[in-house]
Amino acid sequence: MEARGESFLRQRQVLLFFVYVGGFLAGFESRPYSVAEEKERGFLIANLAKDLGLTVEELVARGAQIVSKGNKQHFQLSHHTGDLLLKEKMDREELCGPTESCILHFQVLLQNPFQLITQEIQIIDVNDHAPVFFENEMELKIPENSPPGTVIPLEYAEDLDVGKNSLRNYTIAPNSYFHVLMRSRKDGRKYPELVLDRALDREELPEFSLTLMALDGGSPPRSGTAQIHILVLDINDNAPEFAQSLYEVQILENIPINSVIVTVSASDLDTGSFGAISYSFFHASEEILKTFQLNPITGDMQLVKYLNFEAINNYEVDIEAKDGGGLSGKSTVIIQVVDVNDNPPELTLSSVNSPIPENSVETVVAIFSVSDLDSGDNGRVMCSIQNNLPFVLKPSLENFYTLVSEGTLDRESRAEYNITITVTDMGTPRLKTEHSIIILISDVNDNTPAFSQTSYTLLVHENNQPALHIGSVSATDRDSGTNAQITYSLLPTQDPHLPLASLVSINADNGQLFALRALDFEALQAFEFHVGATDQGSPALSSQALVRVVVLDDNDNSPFVLYPLQNASAPCTELVPRAAEQGYLVTKVVAVDGDSGQNAWLSYQLLKATEPGLFGVWAHNGEVRTARLLSERDAARHRLVVLVKDNGEPPLSASVTLHVLLVDGFSQPYLPLPEVAPERAQEDLLTVYLVIALASVSSLFLFSVLVFVAVRLCRRRRAVPLGVCSMPEGHFPGHLVDVSGTGTLSQSYQYEVCLMGGSGTSDFLSPIIPTSVIQDP
Repeated sequence: MEARGESFLRQRQVLLFFVYVGGFLAGFESRPYSVAEEKERGFLIANLAKDLGLTVEELVARGAQIVSKGNKQHFQLSHHTGDLLLKEKMDREELCGPTESCILHFQVLLQNPFQLITQEIQIIDVNDHAPVFFENEMELKIPENSPPGTVIPLEYAEDLDVGKNSLRNYTIAPNSYFHVLMRSRKDGRKYPELVLDRALDREELPEFSLTLMALDGGSPPRSGTAQIHILVLDINDNAPEFAQSLYEVQILENIPINSVIVTVSASDLDTGSFGAISYSFFHASEEILKTFQLNPITGDMQLVKYLNFEAINNYEVDIEAKDGGGLSGKSTVIIQVVDVNDNPPELTLSSVNSPIPENSVETVVAIFSVSDLDSGDNGRVMCSIQNNLPFVLKPSLENFYTLVSEGTLDRESRAEYNITITVTDMGTPRLKTEHSIIILISDVNDNTPAFSQTSYTLLVHENNQPALHIGSVSATDRDSGTNAQITYSLLPTQDPHLPLASLVSINADNGQLFALRALDFEALQAFEFHVGATDQGSPALSSQALVRVVVLDDNDNSPFVLYPLQNASAPCTELVPRAAEQGYLVTKVVAVDGDSGQNAWLSYQLLKATEPGLFGVWAHNGEVRTARLLSERDAARHRLVVLVKDNGEPPLSASVTLHVLLVDGFSQPYLPLPEVAPERAQEDLLTVYLVIALASVSSLFLFSVLVFVAVRLCRRRRAVPLGVCSMPEGHFPGHLVDVSGTGTLSQSYQYEVCLMGGSGTSDFLSPIIPTSVIQDP
């Protein structure tokens, strides 16, 4: 845990270092990229890891991610290859509109340490749009007295592509009266003009049709056509004239619908129908027709759709005034949309580090960026968090901020912080966006366990039952998790004559105290000891309390155990075969009570067991039997504590400890278990001696068998062929002690010996089925 803490501090210091020198790191020379529009999702743009001079493993270790302005992400980074890929199919016309240079910016955000690299990628146009006329059919009325060279403006075609793929030329079907010229406007639009080559004669040709074709510069080129119907009119020698050739208007983007933006006015010197003027849009795009409406009589231009400065900030509208004779005049209205503060700031969260240890100092908790779609002061933002919090906001690069812990934290005082980041712009009225981050504080072991009392006094009657619960101690820890898990223990006593380990024990989990044996008031009236409470933290913290046990006098007789004797120098070990059935009799506890009558009625119960549920004790006769079938997973050695209790008032009891050894068969050698386990070194030494002795006896027995068999074979050598196994006629007795109803059982085994004739050596020695079967009582 200490090593992990030091590692975390080192990582935190490195991260803070790179945050403060982020300005230098952000100066990394960016490399421009390009990709053609309409590429499918997942298209490979470049190997970003290679261009940045990093390996894929470094990209992953530093938590590389692609961040774009706003919440819409067009690109993604493959952490397996380091490739920069398209996240979605891109439409250049949707992203950049008529702007020829379509460049998108994005940032490469590297953490651990913090680094921000700005990159740009150019979206290359492809010729995926053909020129389109807004009106597929045009009707022109030309006076018959129009002189050669008269120029008649025509509806233009629009091509959404840009550059070489945009509109390049207009052509008209060959005829003897007209040819077409192409003109360019300031906004880059190319429109055609029909030029009269020779004079018209309405009586000779009152009307005719032409085909106008628009071609772009793509390869192969795309085209669009429109039909022109020309009507030759009688003389109308005065065309309408506008009061202004150019109208310039500025309007706020939140202007109400149906508001009159501008009123255009034109006049005509002719009279009658030739002097009646009507107004209409000329060369109007679909967007203009959706946004504005023109009154054909009054010339009032009204708004029919809400404006959005962030989408379109200016409009150029051509208006045509026609008289009854078909003559027209042109004027242009330029509408400048003024931005208002109608977009709240946006916050994009890049990473959150939670939980953080309560002893953290100046740790980066979160990284985020802010943006605002408005312009000017409406697009300038500032960030803040609540006061009186142990955190501070620090600005970084290109509208990035880091949330850093400030000062020490205390999980016991506050384990969770709900931090609200408020982003406010500088517009009028000011708009704000709030984003909440929940930061959890993880615990460190900084609180010592505290006992509920500094000292405890426990009362217990003498001749108590072994393992009697005599009281409890309790301690609490303000920490959490393993740091708050308390383990109780008995501390060494200062009195060398007090056998504390044999008097009481404590439950390490809940602090319950138990008397290990019956206490005698005449021998010991009271004793004291200390109990320790230690938590599981690293490093562990502990405290202690004083416990005083007072023994109360009680004059009665306890049951006395006759079998098995508990004061024997070598405790008896009961053997149980693993093949024993459920209810197998292991042994029987025999006890007497000096009392008589009801006080002498004894009952038995299993108090402790190495493996609970494996053995059971019959309450009335003290028989210890198996409670279920044995399995290979059961431990070989078991220690059982049986409680013998009389029926007096109050009842008295005694306990007896049984040692049980599970064997695979009664031929398996075993060692009796001591009642009290010796020191580890002595046990290992005794085991070595027993193994050596057993090996010696087994070797001697095997050698005797081989000699015996060899002698027998030598006598019959001429009668028995080589390589034939022979079976001795006699049995090799072996006597083992087994458990039965009386505690002992004898059993004989015979062994089959196979010898290769003439060799005099044994190939194998295997036991034959025992001649006697264990009888269950």
